[in-house]
Amino acid sequence: MSDMSAKSKAETSWSTSPSPCAGCKIQRKRCSEKCVLAPYFPQDNPHKFLLVHKVFGNGHVIKLLQDIPAEQRGDAVNSMVYEASQRFHDPVYGCAGVINSLQNKVSELQFQIASTQRDLDIMSMQHANLLTIVNECSASLFLNGSLLQSEDSPANLDDGDSMDLWEPLWT
Repeated sequence: MSDMSAKSKAETSWSTSPSPCAGCKIQRKRCSEKCVLAPYFPQDNPHKFLLVHKVFGNGHVIKLLQDIPAEQRGDAVNSMVYEASQRFHDPVYGCAGVINSLQNKVSELQFQIASTQRDLDIMSMQHANLLTIVNECSASLFLNGSLLQSEDSPANLDDGDSMDLWEPLWT
């Protein structure tokens, strides 16, 4: 009977005290009102604290949070959680591996942009050459007094000079 009363006393004292944060719960210690971890590691998300705890250790996390201003602590916790999760996924490189991968992608995309810009410049020059040729041909036809060729004098497409006009477009 005394065992039951002790159990009920523990339950009532637990229910009246605030629930411990994930950090205190995992360490099995009482969470005080001044706990530095409580605002950033709620009880319902212990996985977040476990990752950070495994990589950085509890003492380092608490010391870091105490050393920085309160308004920057949320960002610091998010950064530690991200670093810890990346370290969990890639134990060798961690965040450095992600940064390196992103830098490689940026370099690749910059190369693709430069290549596409070069292609656009070439097409723009070809378009300008084509417009010049069309304008020269239409001007010469207009100066000859004939905008359209008559059926009596068909255009000679086998002439080598007509292909010389198109040559700048294919180089």
